[in-house]
Amino acid sequence: MRGELAFHRVSRVEACCRPLDWAWPKQNRAFVEENWKRRTAGKPLMFNGRVLLLQDVAFEQDLCRSTYFEVDYADFVAWIDKGYPDPTIANGFAMGALRGSDGAYLCGVMGQGTTNAGRVYFPAGTPDPTDLRPDGTVDLATSLTRELAEETGLAEGEYRVDGEWIIVQRWPTIAFLRMVTLPVTAEEGAAAIRANISRQEEPELQDVRIIRGPGDIDRERMPLFLQSFFEWVFAQR
Repeated sequence: MRGELAFHRVSRVEACCRPLDWAWPKQNRAFVEENWKRRTAGKPLMFNGRVLLLQDVAFEQDLCRSTYFEVDYADFVAWIDKGYPDPTIANGFAMGALRGSDGAYLCGVMGQGTTNAGRVYFPAGTPDPTDLRPDGTVDLATSLTRELAEETGLAEGEYRVDGEWIIVQRWPTIAFLRMVTLPVTAEEGAAAIRANISRQEEPELQDVRIIRGPGDIDRERMPLFLQSFFEWVFAQR
């Protein structure tokens, strides 16, 4: 069932983008426009570009297939702020589960100029047209490393990415995670990321949180899917 929590471990993720005439934002245009004005007040960095939302996801043994479509970011944000009124679509994104060599995890604290200011989660972002390839496929693996670089300043040679995907399905959120391991401890990794974001002109993160066990799960600032991921991963230790 789409509303139930599920975890899937697969070695392959195949994603594509197909046109979809999404009715909900058209039927709620006044709310979308007013909501965008409210959301962008005092946040000049917010931009109404195009993003990719998930219209379907399916699992076949060791493979996950997903289908996306393009929408305005303002439509996407309005759908979230209205409480996900159209249950047929989801926010499906790639995310690096960043951890140190000691096994402790590293989450970012989103900056005040971002849509999710103050929220705590792994570096990630909703896919956008830059993740599209000429054949219509969506490159989630590159989306993951790009977001990691943009938010933390870490380059691909500074960590190891596992080949396996861990997919946390908590509709309307689908997180496509891969373990990303640093060659240094979480404390050292956090120090390096803080140094990186201090040099960024417009950083997306304001700080870094280290998650060592269930007691570090932030029930107020972490999205539900991430709370579930940490509960699941720590239960296996």
